[in-house]
Amino acid sequence: MEFNIKSGSPEKQRVACVVVGVYESRKLTLAADLLDRISNGFIGDVLRRGDMEGKLGSTLLLHSVPHTLCDRVLLVGLGKERDFRAKEYREAIRASARALTQTSSSEVVSYLSELSVKKHEVEWMVEQACVVTLDTLYRCDTYKSKPDESIREPRKFTLAVPRRSDLADGERGLARGQAIAAGMKLTKDLGNAPGNICTPDYLAEQARKVAEAFGAEAEILDKAAIEEAGMGSFLAVAKGSDLEPRFIVLRYHGAKEKTDQPFVLVGKGITFDSGGISLKPGEAMDEMKYDMGGAAAVLGVFRATVEMKLPLNIVVLIPTCENMPSGRALKPGDIVTSMSGQTIEVLNTDAEGRLILCDALTYAERFEPAAVIDVATLTGACIIALGHVATGLYSSQDSLARELVAAGEEVGDRAWHMPLWEEYQDLLKSPFADMSNLGGRAGGSISAACFLSRFAKAYDWAHLDIAGTAWKSGKDKGSTGRPVPLLVQYLQDRADIALGNVVRRGRPRREVTETPEQHDAD
Repeated sequence: MEFNIKSGSPEKQRVACVVVGVYESRKLTLAADLLDRISNGFIGDVLRRGDMEGKLGSTLLLHSVPHTLCDRVLLVGLGKERDFRAKEYREAIRASARALTQTSSSEVVSYLSELSVKKHEVEWMVEQACVVTLDTLYRCDTYKSKPDESIREPRKFTLAVPRRSDLADGERGLARGQAIAAGMKLTKDLGNAPGNICTPDYLAEQARKVAEAFGAEAEILDKAAIEEAGMGSFLAVAKGSDLEPRFIVLRYHGAKEKTDQPFVLVGKGITFDSGGISLKPGEAMDEMKYDMGGAAAVLGVFRATVEMKLPLNIVVLIPTCENMPSGRALKPGDIVTSMSGQTIEVLNTDAEGRLILCDALTYAERFEPAAVIDVATLTGACIIALGHVATGLYSSQDSLARELVAAGEEVGDRAWHMPLWEEYQDLLKSPFADMSNLGGRAGGSISAACFLSRFAKAYDWAHLDIAGTAWKSGKDKGSTGRPVPLLVQYLQDRADIALGNVVRRGRPRREVTETPEQHDAD
């Protein structure tokens, strides 16, 4: 789908569909009001008849609105005007995208991107409109013999900005939005791929393709190289599978100096998690193909940030393997030695994510990083704590945690800062090794983060537990692409700081009181 930015009056758009908004009070937005005026009150009459009340997310498609040049007008409910915020804006965009899939509108101009959202400007409005639209339109039909032809999407999608002077800001927002959406698509494509296709070798090959496409560096460590590096904990998890493990290293040099400290992203890459000898129940085990959601996410972030050419050095590390039961498999009670030299008593082979991540966190030390952030579908306990709304966030530095939380709030990809107090470390005591890999049912997500923290003492570190946010179950089953938006925004903030720009949250849009005559003509 082709995206464009335009400044022009809605009644002059000779396209298949024009999208405008209506508030709950039946108050029309400026663009809707312009269409109403030229149609001699046609839209207002429709609303007065009760066909639409303007409730948030509602839609109404009108055909052949008098005196307009477009074939259709899509009305989108915005809810209460006084409560219209970023969350409501995203929902309105999502509702419009869903409605458009049920039409045959090949060319669309949306005026929702002109709306006023408190504390946000044109660049943000366009970026979010692009990200949410492409996220909503995403379909995974790669593995179907025939695609679903009942779902259609526009060939050309134009986002309107209030005036010509906003076009440059709109173009910047569009470029960012398309890069983020492309990163999310990569993450979702990888997450939705079945385990018989998305193997460690496949994941490594996709990572190599991303690096080659954007001029970055890729290094893939095979089993022998992983053994030589001393990653005993990682290799212990991989033993039960007939497929060999891979350790993926991607490097992007965007900073002025190659020697600038990089930001390191670590992703858990269990391409299928049976639980190993501590076998999972059969129900919903198919969803364990998503256990490489952390790896998919950091690859998506890497793709987006490299496409955006952020002035940062970025490193991605992905330990990837299967967790399978066999005669060779890791057993409960086994003791393994990690790359750091610390020993681990394995109480449950289904707590394997931390066993592969700990070696990756040790490996990260060689880059002398500015910060390390690991991303993992780590614990069911995090779902119990936070549901499917917020990602669990742990960090050795409160300032890093605050930056990540703020980035997530900015783009609607929320995280919640969880405790990492020293008292929880006692849960990992073992009589036979330096630590166990399981802290018990109470505080399960916290003890898992405590385990990882023992391997991340050489740098500022954060852990994102995405077990509740990486995918959806049920009729809407599939990868969500999270936390790509959060991490891209965090890195964008760090890039702004590197450039000497001040990161300002909640910067208000310039106040503009528009009349129909002030709207730029096409």
